[in-house]
Amino acid sequence: MASSAPKSLTGVLERIIFFNEENHYTIAEFRPDAARRPAGDADESTHKVTIVGPLPGVECGETLHLTGEWTRHAQHGAQFKVAAFKSELPSSVYGIRKYLGSGLVPGIGKVYANKIVDAFGTDTFRVLSEESGRLRDVSGIGKKRAGSIKAAWDEKRTERELYIFLQTYGVTPAQCVKLVNRFGADAKRVLMQEPYRVAREIDGIGFKTADRIAINLGFANDAPPRLDAGILYALETLQEEGHTAFREADLRDHAALLLETDSKFVESRIAALVENKSLVRHQPAGVANPLPGSALIQLPPNDRYEQKIADVVRRLGQVASGLPAIKVDAAVQWAADKAGFAFHELQATAVKLALQHKVTVLTGGPGTGKTTILRALVDILRAKKVRVHLAAPTGRAAQRLAETTGGFASTIHRLLKFDPSRGGFVANESTPLATDFLIVDEASMLDARLAAALFQAVPARAHLLLVGDTDQLPSVGAGNVLKDLIATELVPVTRLAVIYRQQGQSQIVTTAHAINAGDPSLPPVLGNVADAQVWSDLNFIAANDAEDCVAKVIQLCTDFIPRVLKWPHPVNDVQVLAPMHKGVAGVGNLNARLQAALNPHSQGLRLGASEYRPGDKLIQLRNNYDKNLFNGDIGAITAIDGVAGTLTADFDGDVHTFDRGELGDLAHAYAISIHKSQGSEYPVVIVPLLKAHFMMLQRNLLYTAITRGRKKVFLVGEPAAYAMAVRNSESKQRVTHLREKLAAAPPPDVTSNF
Repeated sequence: MASSAPKSLTGVLERIIFFNEENHYTIAEFRPDAARRPAGDADESTHKVTIVGPLPGVECGETLHLTGEWTRHAQHGAQFKVAAFKSELPSSVYGIRKYLGSGLVPGIGKVYANKIVDAFGTDTFRVLSEESGRLRDVSGIGKKRAGSIKAAWDEKRTERELYIFLQTYGVTPAQCVKLVNRFGADAKRVLMQEPYRVAREIDGIGFKTADRIAINLGFANDAPPRLDAGILYALETLQEEGHTAFREADLRDHAALLLETDSKFVESRIAALVENKSLVRHQPAGVANPLPGSALIQLPPNDRYEQKIADVVRRLGQVASGLPAIKVDAAVQWAADKAGFAFHELQATAVKLALQHKVTVLTGGPGTGKTTILRALVDILRAKKVRVHLAAPTGRAAQRLAETTGGFASTIHRLLKFDPSRGGFVANESTPLATDFLIVDEASMLDARLAAALFQAVPARAHLLLVGDTDQLPSVGAGNVLKDLIATELVPVTRLAVIYRQQGQSQIVTTAHAINAGDPSLPPVLGNVADAQVWSDLNFIAANDAEDCVAKVIQLCTDFIPRVLKWPHPVNDVQVLAPMHKGVAGVGNLNARLQAALNPHSQGLRLGASEYRPGDKLIQLRNNYDKNLFNGDIGAITAIDGVAGTLTADFDGDVHTFDRGELGDLAHAYAISIHKSQGSEYPVVIVPLLKAHFMMLQRNLLYTAITRGRKKVFLVGEPAAYAMAVRNSESKQRVTHLREKLAAAPPPDVTSNF
């Protein structure tokens, strides 16, 4: 399609080819009006185009005014992708006949549509609305049929008017669908009187959209509903940055800036929201006269999650252990003999603490012996016939935990068994897990919400061991559970520091520990991919600029790794981890370039700027409990159905089909963000690293990226960017209230008494 193609179209909707009832995604045949047809095209029925997009409430025969862009589908050719539209009832006899004959009004098929239009012509719609009794003059239409036609017509007219009204106030077609699905005929009233309720109750319509609608409707800048919604939105955005709480004065200033209003108005509304329990206020503990604004403010769910965590730690500390009698020193020696080598003092201590105390923490970097400890502990517990459960936040982490310990491990979500019909986990405080000992690996990934669900499912007599690396990136979700628990010093913690893996010869391990120590020195910097040292597990390949960086990443994936290193599958075996999403060397562009290089020929399914092809690597972006898929799961496309608009993908043996409404939860995964890689390991990792990434270059980000590589790591970029990341140890501190909750009533430590 030529670049001069119009960005708007006006014409008649001829035929609906595909329609999704849930999200109103439509594929249709459209006849542009005469002004849009090529010169000399006299037959208006021959020039038709395909339009795609959400088109709620439209019917064949309507005149549509479309705005959008031209795209090209690999199989179906040129298509006009609709971004917004306005519709008009047809005014010609041809259009009216097609409109009524489309089956939109129960009781009127093509036969009766023709009869009605023959009788009333262009006056048909007025007759239906104002003089429906005249329908009985049409042959075959009696009183009952006329009444049902009138009722159906009025319902359809109300729906049309609602969609027109919503779009008048800047609501997109896709958002219209969500509003009507949620509120039905009441959508207009809700939007007029409670526009900010829309942001609270409808996923995908945030505060900014609701605020734009409200301003268009005439809401004042300092109206209480706007201020309240803005304060809650401010806390939600802070929650996305990892905070479960925020200092009241800072929240006031942050929200006032966001809302462009006076902070005194915000301050009064924070107080009102605390009063009506929409917010929770915690004054500083142990301070007789706290300074104004020094309290911590929380959203009620975050307050509940953290309180539940503190309650469970307290409960576990107050109930005696359910483990059988174990001679701890002898058990540790038995495990060492079974392993075939003597344990380091810290390793032996960690095993003993886990057996003797109800709640313990094991932390340390790569190669420091965490695996040895877990294997020893599992061996001891299984020998004593203890019911032990192993879990991790991600599927890959659970798989690795099972491989290293010889036990069965599952993701936390699968362990707790989410029930979509109940909207919660099957395992909970009332129905705890049938376990005596729960070991949770990659615990640094636990956010407050998931930790609360997990902790409350632990039986009162069971032991809980949290294993994690506190130097990694914190959890994607809000909270700082592992660090907060360690900081309280309420539970025994073993910190491992001695490197054991490969007798200290692993460059991955030694480099990771050097990063933590703030040492920016690099292995030899190589100028070309061909110079990479095959024997080393970590290489740094210099790049002149972002484009050179991308080219060398592609060269590694398409040539060096499969040809020189003999890794046969660059899609499955290699993972590119980028610090940022945007930019030439960001996740988005890397995925497009890697797809073109690794999977160029397949015809696929286009969604926005992306095209999905059989063989593409995918990542799940949100928890989907119906499909038992979770944020960060990696899969591959096995089939595409372009007509139905669906794709089928395999996630570690679980095959799922996704319709267009679900494709927004997927993304290409040739390259993913370093944050998304948490809890996973890959045979080969490639990390583009440029000074242009300076916004994200932090020590824990680089540390996390490097420690994701199991066999090989390739850093590609600028040595100066590496040094910038190592020197930047000031990762943003998360504000939480968990430490205070844990310290409020420290549990007495109940040991196993053996």
